[in-house]
Amino acid sequence: MRKADHTKSLRQGALWGGFVGDALAMPVHWYYDRQAMHRDYGVITKYRGPVSPHPDSILWRSSYTPLNAKADILHGQAAYWGQRGVHYHQHLRPGDNTLNLQLVMLMLTSLKEQGGYDADDYLERYRTFMLTPGSHQDTYVEECHRHFFTHYARGRKLRACGSNDNHIGGLAAVPALMAVTSEPLEATLKNVRLHVSLTHTHPDVLRAADSLTRVLWHVLRGQELREGIEKHATEHFSARRARTWIKRGDDEILGSVFSTACYIQEAFPATLYLAWKYARELPHALISNTQLGGDNCHRGVVLGGLLGASLGREAFPEKWLADLKLSPHLRQVSLPMACA
Repeated sequence: MRKADHTKSLRQGALWGGFVGDALAMPVHWYYDRQAMHRDYGVITKYRGPVSPHPDSILWRSSYTPLNAKADILHGQAAYWGQRGVHYHQHLRPGDNTLNLQLVMLMLTSLKEQGGYDADDYLERYRTFMLTPGSHQDTYVEECHRHFFTHYARGRKLRACGSNDNHIGGLAAVPALMAVTSEPLEATLKNVRLHVSLTHTHPDVLRAADSLTRVLWHVLRGQELREGIEKHATEHFSARRARTWIKRGDDEILGSVFSTACYIQEAFPATLYLAWKYARELPHALISNTQLGGDNCHRGVVLGGLLGASLGREAFPEKWLADLKLSPHLRQVSLPMACA
């Protein structure tokens, strides 16, 4: 393969990987009872739709009351909040992406139409999308969005509506943004940090975004994934510790060493561990991540992006790419000229 073709494949892998990891995990997102997950789905190796009821759903104890029209982001989905057993993504189809990945697509559209990253253009699109009934069919809207629009309803400017959210979902846009940028590392770090901070201002999320950016930047330029993680994510990953875990089951490591929940302090190191362990086994990695439950969608975004950036588009089963509902849109995403 010519160097230009190889580089293009790596960028396509980073771009598609996050969407694949999210869509694969979507039906079992936030399952914590793995026996119930296996009962409801078996082993997930292809895109599936949600099964109701969701035994671990906590939507029954979640609530959101918009202050005014500027915070009304649940629309018709509000009727399901407060009910037991409601699946977070009950209306999504096999191959659909959750809300956060639909917002990544919104960011990519902004990048293409603006010819580069423009935070203000993205924020206007984000505001319109979230305040328009029917713009998406996802029932669950994460805390970061609820906080953002509550701040907006109180009169804050869009750039000042982010919250101190410490969830791994804050990294959802990083692999796609890395795939489409050709900026030097320092400029890329600045853009990534800016985008993440629009919704997530927690310092742990921003530090994780920096580490992920550095790893992806070097891997997209030919560094082996394991080496990239070991050299550029030292704040979040220890190869010495990882080598003591590698013969133990993933369900033991993500369950006893790390929580499977969404908090960045454990979710990001857990994802780096899976990427390091399965550095040459993309399908196996994403299937294992899916079966581990918890916040497997957002771990899947980061994991798919890392492995895709390392192994390229060809590492994905073609059916996974073809059956993504966003597939036609992703095929139109502009890569840097050197990779086109």
